[in-house]
Amino acid sequence: MPLCCAQKAARGSLARSGMEESKAQGKSTWRFPRQFWTANLVELFERTAYYGVFIGLVLYLTRNYGFNDIHAGWVAAYFAAVIYLVPPFAGAWADRVGFRKALVLAFVLLTVGYTMLGWFGTAPALAMLGAVGIKVAAVGALTTILLGGALVKPIISGTVVKSSDDANRARAFSIFYQVVNIGAFAGKTLAYWWRTRFGLEYVSYYSAVMALCGLAVVLIFYRGLDSAGEGKPYSEIFRGFSKVLRNGRFLALILIVAGFWVIQGQVYASMPKYILRTVGEHARPEWIANINPLMVVLFVVPITHLVRRIRPIASIGIGLFLIPLTAISISLSPVLESLAGPSISVWGLQAHPITVMLVFGIGLQGLAECFLSPRFLEYASKQAPKGEVGLYMGYSHLTTFFAWLLGFVLSGYLLDAFCPDPKTLSPEVQEARLHALETGGALPEAYAHAHYIWYVFAAIGMAAFLCLLVYDRVTRTVGDDGGNLADRESHGADETDDED
Repeated sequence: MPLCCAQKAARGSLARSGMEESKAQGKSTWRFPRQFWTANLVELFERTAYYGVFIGLVLYLTRNYGFNDIHAGWVAAYFAAVIYLVPPFAGAWADRVGFRKALVLAFVLLTVGYTMLGWFGTAPALAMLGAVGIKVAAVGALTTILLGGALVKPIISGTVVKSSDDANRARAFSIFYQVVNIGAFAGKTLAYWWRTRFGLEYVSYYSAVMALCGLAVVLIFYRGLDSAGEGKPYSEIFRGFSKVLRNGRFLALILIVAGFWVIQGQVYASMPKYILRTVGEHARPEWIANINPLMVVLFVVPITHLVRRIRPIASIGIGLFLIPLTAISISLSPVLESLAGPSISVWGLQAHPITVMLVFGIGLQGLAECFLSPRFLEYASKQAPKGEVGLYMGYSHLTTFFAWLLGFVLSGYLLDAFCPDPKTLSPEVQEARLHALETGGALPEAYAHAHYIWYVFAAIGMAAFLCLLVYDRVTRTVGDDGGNLADRESHGADETDDED
């Protein structure tokens, strides 16, 4: 045992000295201490669990819990949005008690929450709790998952920061970003298998197992990095939050870019129900959703390099210009069907026109994200007053909070109006729908305007793009603190922001 402890201490010392040496020499390196790789492994399990459930959440709430489309949209909006609002406060608590203790609690909450979400969506739970009881239980389970996930986000990001230095932090976060995408890809890919082979509730059980694996990794390997007692008081966090919201320029940027993520979020809010109801149960929304992270992984580096010399807001503008085109593309499936028929051969595989346009549209979304996301973080950091970059970057993800809140709620109403749950239709219409799906014929009148959903989101994207043009014109004219934003950007072009 003493030898083992000595070896561990020696390895920790070597890792620290390696970091110090790279910092002293100003050289970037791919060598990181053990806690960095442990944190990334933990993140892999957490993201796999999260996206496995998230891709089918609205479907699960309707099919297993009995929520209608509108109520499912509200519940999913609560879960998806608030998980991006809580991390600054959860992170402060984690700083106080220490990362390891907070991570243990986080994965206990995630394991329990996913297990609850799975079991409460079963027939025995319905018989025990009743229709209203399981709906309340669903919100409780999602709240448990939300709290666990909100703890993981700042802790893992904080670990990446603490286990890297100025010389290699960019590489550290590039590894972290890839791990997030791998987890998202794996979670959605395997979710299809669990859903079709066993049922939607087993996706939640699978996520619970992934969370349990993450807990085991934390208990066994997460050592040597702690922050107990470093947290800010909550009063300071609330003051910072209030300060950010009172910055009209920054808040306007947040709300404009949220228009991008409203459309991006429909991969989870609208697409699963939309394709299963219009194409049939054989459709694979989980795999179609994976087109997005695949495109990001393939193209984010070359596109970021390509636009490195243009103004950040110009790159953001390209992303906002492209995003409504993705929704318009998806809406054109009836045109494609009228030209090519109910089945299209793509590389020897037969696909429905709706599937083809969804793949194209979601792939284009991935490209748009490559233009927008990295440069948005860069641009947002430049809106912060001197010495407050960390504060403002911590709240830059309010874009996702506002987008998910609006996007999921709006999706519920649009699905109810244009692509309704078949169970809400008369038996005759349900039979006609099934016959149309089997024969490739026209769907009943209730689904004749299902593609209108995407017109609404295209309009939101167009409005966001136009608002950005106005925002750019106003801010370049007025400037910031009496200066010109273009000058600020050119002077700060070589600065590097280490916040995530």
